[in-house]
Amino acid sequence: MERGPGPDGARRALGCLLEAVLASRGEANAVFDILAVLQSEDSAEVLEAVRACGRLFAALLERGELFVGRLPSEDSVLAGSQGATRKYKVWMRHRYHSCCNSLRELLAHSSLEVKELALSTLMRFVQLEGGHPLEKPKWDGCYLFPHQLFKAVVEGLLSLEDDCSLLLSQFREYLEHDDIRYHTMQAATDIVVRVANRYPEVPLTFWNNAFTLLSAVSLPRQEGRTSSFYVKHAKLSQTWKVVHLKEHRKAFQLMWLGFLKHELPLGLYKKVLVIMHDSILPHLAQPSLMIDFLTRAYDMGGAISLLALNGLFILIHQHNLEYPDFYRKLYGLLDPSIFHVKYRARFFHLADLFLSSSHLPAYLVAAFAKRLSRLALTAPPEALLMVLPFICNLLRRHPACRVLVHHPLGHELDSDPYDPEEGNPAESRALESSLWELQALQQHYHPEVSQAASVINQALSVSEVSIAPLLELTAFEIFERNLKKKCQESVPLQFIPAQGLLGLQDDLCAQHFTLS
Repeated sequence: MERGPGPDGARRALGCLLEAVLASRGEANAVFDILAVLQSEDSAEVLEAVRACGRLFAALLERGELFVGRLPSEDSVLAGSQGATRKYKVWMRHRYHSCCNSLRELLAHSSLEVKELALSTLMRFVQLEGGHPLEKPKWDGCYLFPHQLFKAVVEGLLSLEDDCSLLLSQFREYLEHDDIRYHTMQAATDIVVRVANRYPEVPLTFWNNAFTLLSAVSLPRQEGRTSSFYVKHAKLSQTWKVVHLKEHRKAFQLMWLGFLKHELPLGLYKKVLVIMHDSILPHLAQPSLMIDFLTRAYDMGGAISLLALNGLFILIHQHNLEYPDFYRKLYGLLDPSIFHVKYRARFFHLADLFLSSSHLPAYLVAAFAKRLSRLALTAPPEALLMVLPFICNLLRRHPACRVLVHHPLGHELDSDPYDPEEGNPAESRALESSLWELQALQQHYHPEVSQAASVINQALSVSEVSIAPLLELTAFEIFERNLKKKCQESVPLQFIPAQGLLGLQDDLCAQHFTLS
């Protein structure tokens, strides 16, 4: 192919070749020249070649000039005695496959512009091939979709070497269509299984790409007929699985269960648990199938356990999950680090929900109140302003625990029967103790903390204090709030003149030193 220098020369040359191929079947060999430019090292030329391939094969698909049916080998057809039209269609179908393979390889190109154009061109082919199927229907009204081509696209997005997060963000717009979303879930499920079986140690890049794709899939929350299809059909049949939300839920469930059954990196565990309650559980056909994953995560301890609380809360309250040691595990999560972790607000929000029932035994609530009071002695002010109302709310809900405030024995630290090392709240003897820690916090250096701790000096109000505005409170916000406080214009001071070097008139220093 002769062309002038630069992208403009390549564009003109490719345009001439494109017109020649579409105008006459005798110029079909010019397709090789167009496909060859896809391998160019110049990104600008590759872009022009992708555009030319897109126009060429889009026109051929619409004109029905590609072979329809099970594709025979190229050599056997060309050597046979079939007609020239059949040979041409089989030959051009093979060139179409070569083009799709090259575009699939370009999804790993160094240029983001090339990758995005290759993806949009492949998705255009998916749409056209769905409208002009290259396979014969098995029966009347059979649902046809270019599974092989689309699966190759998804496989290119789930790269083992390259971070495809930017490309996946572009692919997200296609997931708004019901058929693309359904077939993406099926393709992703198959690819994850195949990669996990093929490699003893799956690269972290693949897991990150897979999570990015899976987390982008969002199903409608209400039952109803799906209607937004990327591949247009004259009429939707109710016999097709792809039109039913129930089938989408099944595919969604298989996709996530297949992903979560593998040993994932710790960071990915956290990402999954962050979206579990909101983006995964509501869309599963059987949410109870997540019990094993969530209980295993809850038993891991640390931040993983904190994040698993949301999912467990939904399973316990909405799906009748029985977890006998749940409160014991929750009690075990209370340690000094709880006030400093990233997910502190989420933890205390859920803990407040779990401890809201009036049917909880008094010894259990007392253990939580006592453990939080003990931890409050070393907590930062921003955490104390949240945890002190939290403790008071526990006392409001459970009047039997108010004995902790004014215990008749008045325990001090050296005689406190509470055992902070005991992991079982039933054996901690918290109900025999008192909340002397709150009295100690009344002497806190921060005036707002001292005021919050002094609430127990009076009878507690019946209505609870909402801790929601305090969950996200930070030290910076407290500092800014104090800066905005208006002070009196003049602050009264009392000045006492110095009487000697250290303030005493007749001390030893005054005998040898004088103030001048």
